[in-house]
Formats: sequence, C-alpha cells, structure tokens
Amino acid sequence: MNKNESMSRYGPLVGAIDEGTSSARFLVFAADTAEVLTYHQVSISQTCPKEGWVEQDALEILRAVRECLKQTVFNLKQLTIDPADIVAIGITNQRETTVVWDSVTGEPLYNAIVWMDMRAASIVDDILKDIHNKNKNYLKPLCGLPISPYFSALKLKWLLENVPQVQEALTAKRLMFGTIDSWLIWNLTGGANGGVHSTDVTNASRTMLMNIATLKWDPTLLSFFKIPPEILPQIRSSSEIYGYIQDELLQGVPISGCLGDQQSALVGQMCLQQGQAKSTYGTGCFLLYNTGTAIVDSSHGLLTTVAYQLGAHASPVYALEGSVAIAGAVVQWLKDNLGILTNIKNCETIVEQISADNRIVFVPAFAGLYAPYWRKDARSVICGISEDTTNAHIVKAALQAVCFQTRDILEAMKEDTGLVLSKLLVDGAMINNDLLMQMQADICGIPVVRPLMCETTALGVAIAAGSAEGIRKWDVKIDAAVPSDIFFPSITENERDILYSQWKIGIDRSLGWEPLPEASDDTEDIHKATAPGVFIIGTIILLMVAKYRSTL
Repeated sequence: MNKNESMSRYGPLVGAIDEGTSSARFLVFAADTAEVLTYHQVSISQTCPKEGWVEQDALEILRAVRECLKQTVFNLKQLTIDPADIVAIGITNQRETTVVWDSVTGEPLYNAIVWMDMRAASIVDDILKDIHNKNKNYLKPLCGLPISPYFSALKLKWLLENVPQVQEALTAKRLMFGTIDSWLIWNLTGGANGGVHSTDVTNASRTMLMNIATLKWDPTLLSFFKIPPEILPQIRSSSEIYGYIQDELLQGVPISGCLGDQQSALVGQMCLQQGQAKSTYGTGCFLLYNTGTAIVDSSHGLLTTVAYQLGAHASPVYALEGSVAIAGAVVQWLKDNLGILTNIKNCETIVEQISADNRIVFVPAFAGLYAPYWRKDARSVICGISEDTTNAHIVKAALQAVCFQTRDILEAMKEDTGLVLSKLLVDGAMINNDLLMQMQADICGIPVVRPLMCETTALGVAIAAGSAEGIRKWDVKIDAAVPSDIFFPSITENERDILYSQWKIGIDRSLGWEPLPEASDDTEDIHKATAPGVFIIGTIILLMVAKYRSTL
C-alpha cells in the first residue's frame, strides 16, 4: 500500500508519548476519528533507597520511550500504515518528578526524584520555622500551591544542597533542570547537540517556581528557594511546535503538544468548559475542576493550577485540583508487599465473596496525606480489625479508601465553589474495575461516567499536538459527546454518611505520627515518638497477614 492509499484510509496521524509513573507508552491516533490505531508499552521500575524516598532512572525512562517509539512504528508497518503519516507528536507525563542533568554530556546527575518522594520534608520544616504561624500557604498567592515536598522546587532544592555532582555542574554552568517532559523534549530534539530546553505551563505550574498569573518564572519564588534561573527550561504554551524529533525513525516530526498527565486527561475527557471535572485513577488519584479563565484560590486544601493553554496566544484556562498520593498504588502494595492478592485484576472477585457490611477502614497514607489535608505526619492505619477479618475485607477497605479520598476532594470543591457536581467523569487504569466504579458512585452520591475509550490521557495531548498552529489537523469540538458507561448510586444517603463518618474517624487516627528516634534504648522516648496503640495495631496486622497468607 502506498502513502496516498494509507492517508486516504486513516487521514493524518498524531502520536502521543504517555510517560507515567509505572510505564511509558506511545500511541498513534487517527486525527479524523480519534481512533487508537496501535501502541506499545514498556514498564518502568522504581527504587526506594530509604523510607519515603522514591527514585527512577532517567535514562531508563528515556530508553523506554524510545523503545515504545520504535515498536509502535514497527506495528504501523505491520498494519500497512505509513509512519510518515504521523504529522505531530505530543508528550504527557508524570508531573513534579524532577530530573537534573549535564548539558554537555547529557547524563543525569542523580536519579529522577519521583513526585511522591518525601525526602524534602525536613527542608519544608526548616522553611516553615521562619514563616509566621508556620503557614504552609504562604506562597499560594504567587504559585497556587502549599509548601510541600510534593512539588519540584523542594526536590530541586534538596538536590542542590545534597548532591556534589549537581553543585559541580552548577559551578561549571552545565546544570539543567526539568520535569519529565523537559527531559524527553531535550533528548528527542537533539540532546547535547541542540536539544530544546522547554516545558509547558501545566508542568511549570507544578514546580512552585512559576507565577500562576504571569505564567513566567517568578523572581520572588526563585529567590525564596535559592534556585538559579539559568538552569530552568523555557515556559511555553501546551499547544505549539517546540522542536523536531532527531531520532532516525521519526526524524523531522514536530513535537507540538505538552501537558502534565492530569491536565491531559482533563482535555481528553473534553472538560473544556467551566464547571466540568474529571477524576483520574492511576498510581495516585487526581481530580481537576475547570474554573475557566478565573484563578480560584482554595481555602479548603485544594491546589490552583493551570489546566491548559491551547496556543501561544490563547488565554490560559485554570483548574482547582485535589491530589491524592495513593490510589492504584495501594492495590499494588497489597499484592507485592503483603501477598494477599495474587493478581491485581482478581480483587473484584475476592471482594464479592464477603457481605456488603464492611466495618474496616484503611487509610493508605504511605507518603503522608495530600489534598485536602496536606499532612506529612500522617501514616497508614487499618482500623476495625476483628477475629473475623479476612484478606477480602482488607482489599475492600483499600478500594473504598480510593473512593473516600475522592469524596474528600469533592467536599472541598463544594466548599470552595459553592457548586455540587451532577456527575463525575473518570479515567485511568483503575476504572476497568466495575466494583470500584460502583463504590465511587455510592460513596459520592452522584453518577460516575466512564468513557468507553479509556485512553483519555494520551488523547488529550494528541488533541493539543494535532491542533497546534502549523499543524491544524485536529478539530477540537468542546461539546463533542463521549460514549460512556454510567454507574448510579445504589445506597441511601444515610448509609453513605455512616460510611463516610467512619472514614473521617480513620483519618483522625492516621494523623500525628512522628518517626521513631534513631537506635535508642530509651523506651520513654520511643513511647513519646509513637502514636498510642501502634504496637498493638501493628501486631494484630502482622498476625492477621501471616494467618491469611498461609491460606493462599
């Protein structure tokens, strides 16, 4: 089949690099129909060298992306589709994850520090000591974000203060910083040989270094964190040509879309009008509420962030965001760490074996609690264990925890905006679990709408790339209907409130945990540093897990 026949069959194609916390993918869409023609996915590993530390190899991420590009091009050829029909590529990525590298060698100077990493907690403590009332919202008027280890500025500050190679590269004027989008764009457009050092407004809005109103790096914020401006990428809109791929297989194809993964899902769900919202269920859970061109300051623990800017001359659109650190990660933890799941996909079957009555509450605060609490001193607790508790009860409580955290966000959004959502649009890997979706509808009391085409994160950045000036191959229709499944609430308001009140009790139990002192024989110090009942709860959990692992 020649190129003309291919083009007439599918029209122009748009590629989307989707680099997430656990994997990288490259998908190819037909711009005329938004159909996914083919894709390839490669898993990415994580390391946890210390408690609360989460790292990834930036070179492994880059290799995974390039492998996805290579294999997807091969897939296209097998389908007799000409890869030359790809007119543009977009990049969507895990946000806040921080990379530093040498501009001359192109080598990373340290592992990528992943968004959920908590190593900068002590830096936050030091910063807050010098702020009146230890106000973690001190910088929100400038950047829309609370002072938290979650965001890139704190991770970068830790690297500058603790890694000699980073300090040496800064002195030699060879240091470059970026989130994952910047790292990929720089490498794919030439790297040390002329690579483009850029980011987009959505990723920049997660660093604590960009002014939320001007969309520029803010001198006050840079001075506050002691970040040298020369190491930062250029901030661009979410939809414009940044540069051209230099890798052989796709050489010359423009990279013309860039969105943080949660913002990309918002675009992919077509939440392009004020008042629309979506929730993405992946490693974490993230709910974004489109506030239009208005910058809405939250007084209930939500973030103000840039939703998208579709063109260099377009007005930016903003969102309120509720960020939950642990969603799909808790199910993975049940499988890998406790061994009470042999396969993540069978958790639905396991839970269906028990009655609807479940009084177990599981607060998965592995890395503290994010929105709306922002408590880095929170730790995971499982409450309500009895002699009748089984692994199925724990699994169900873990799934419910994802739903309760989403309701926490919705409650905060209602307080900030005065509006109650009539429905919740959902996407992400976890939405394939029908039980979870029904739980979400029951706990929130509103219909949950699941699109039949589940690749909304990749779709969002494909839309941004395909509609960019100089490309114009994708027609964005803000009122386009999306074929979906709908899950309706099936329990009463009273049942819903009882469940949620138990969850809030569990939240209270999870707060105020401090790390144990270094090796010490002083039992009084240990007692003071430990929340009441930790040894009893821990012993019960360990005995229960041992009992039920032995039955698998």
